[in-house]
Amino acid sequence: MNRISVITICFNNLADVQRTCASVDSQLQHPDEHWIINGSTTTDIDQWLRETPQPAYRKWISERDNGIADAFTKGIHQAEGEITHLLNSGDTYASNDVLSTVAAFFQANPTIQWISGNIQLMRGGVPVVVGKPYDPSKLYRGMRSVSHPTCFVKKAVYGRIGYFSSQWKIAMDYDLLCRLTREPYAYIPKTIAVFDDTGISSTSYLRSLQETKAVYESYFGPSIKMTIWQWRLKLLHYVLQTPLGKWLFGLKRKMGLENW
Repeated sequence: MNRISVITICFNNLADVQRTCASVDSQLQHPDEHWIINGSTTTDIDQWLRETPQPAYRKWISERDNGIADAFTKGIHQAEGEITHLLNSGDTYASNDVLSTVAAFFQANPTIQWISGNIQLMRGGVPVVVGKPYDPSKLYRGMRSVSHPTCFVKKAVYGRIGYFSSQWKIAMDYDLLCRLTREPYAYIPKTIAVFDDTGISSTSYLRSLQETKAVYESYFGPSIKMTIWQWRLKLLHYVLQTPLGKWLFGLKRKMGLENW
């Protein structure tokens, strides 16, 4: 069997949790369990979970944690399904057949240990869909091609490569990506999730680039390619905030090059 455990971490953001839960509940095939890992300092999320009728598959823990990586790991430890999916509070599924598509894929490909797909996000003020197959030779590009909200990972994988490291405050998902290299993988050319860009990886973008570089160097050493790539990303970050940058990105999008 390929039971799916969806894990949603949250912190003082009830509206985001409600949006994500609604997305999970709208799936044609519901998960076998949906864990809410609530590390909030306020009580509203816990109160909503306890006082509002919830589906039988929804479970939760309301207690303080030691940050994002700790919350991810706590959720994975709680999960009883063979397949785990980290759908952060605020993120949603792109369509109502995501879980059924993923379950069917794993059923047909039992040796595959993890998959990724496409994600919808905002660039230059417009929604775009991006995503490419995982390529270890391009890890210097960071999370440019693979986004963790699109990744479904068999729980057994964590027993082999380790869990999320609390050493990293933003780039813990990229750190995990660097350790997934030898696990059998497949890409599904389907839009899996819609990304909420109010999270720390977006609001602290330049800091996230610094952490990503530190993670890469901890595994592979200094890289000229990564340094040049990060210069490019920083330049694009600033340019896209200008009217000219938004116009140029609109032109690029019309040419179908937004995924490059």
